[in-house]
Amino acid sequence: MKTKLLLLTLALTFTSTLANAQTFEKKSLTLDGAKRVIAAAVAYAKKNNAPGGVIAVVDDGGNLMALERLDGTFAAGANISIGKARTAALFKRPTKTFEDIIKNGRTAMVALPDSFFTPLQGGIPIVVDNQIVGGVGVSGAATAQQDEELAIAGANAFTDLKMSDAQSPVLFFNSSQVSTSFANGGVLLDGMNRNYMVHTSKREKPGQAEIHALDTDIIYVIQGSATFVTGGTAVDAKTTAPNELRGTRIDGGETRQLVKGDVIVVPNNTPHWFKEVAGTLLYYTIKVRCADCASTAMMSANR
Repeated sequence: MKTKLLLLTLALTFTSTLANAQTFEKKSLTLDGAKRVIAAAVAYAKKNNAPGGVIAVVDDGGNLMALERLDGTFAAGANISIGKARTAALFKRPTKTFEDIIKNGRTAMVALPDSFFTPLQGGIPIVVDNQIVGGVGVSGAATAQQDEELAIAGANAFTDLKMSDAQSPVLFFNSSQVSTSFANGGVLLDGMNRNYMVHTSKREKPGQAEIHALDTDIIYVIQGSATFVTGGTAVDAKTTAPNELRGTRIDGGETRQLVKGDVIVVPNNTPHWFKEVAGTLLYYTIKVRCADCASTAMMSANR
């Protein structure tokens, strides 16, 4: 009899253990949490003088939880922001990723249904304890870049909570993922919840003079060669996005020839320009954001 009871106990214990192994604790976004996301985005908008914006928050299934439309925002912004938030949540990545992929030639992605896919910059997944609990989308700010900045501010609303104390996970991209990213010339690792990004950059012709007020670029060339100019004065420099300037060329500065294996570090607020490109140039760009730099740093771009 005792043997039978022991076997029954072991069987029940094994069944319970198996059941626990097949489930996990899932985080969910509450209505208060959604309102917290919107409040953080609105605060950022006011601080940075955004002319408007609609902020939408969805759960991890893409269902709308909360929405706020700032005064002066065009009416269509509501549906667009919901689409961006839904896309970020369902596809588990920023919507700019898809905009870049389509821009670089993979137009077949536009065949996805509009109800689930809005490939426009400004949608960011909301992450808590390394779990995606929803998405936030913004439309109607000054630029697409500012749409995304507002969305990132909203998604970061929980960084002061428990998740900020957790150790960051190790991130790994296999060779196939890296090759695909280089083929598209896109973002390998976005800047969500971190102060750095990794771009797999592809260039086949000269570009504009660039000035990043907040980002330091660390460039590592893996294929091709280019004539690269740093410093000097950016000619006809115009603001194209918050903290970003573009010009037609650079007068003066220092010219270098970049080849495979070279690394160059371009500090934030430094004019730089790919003046000439030989063949296809592939290079990693590690963008590190200066948290303490003021947006007014752009005023010294023509030093």
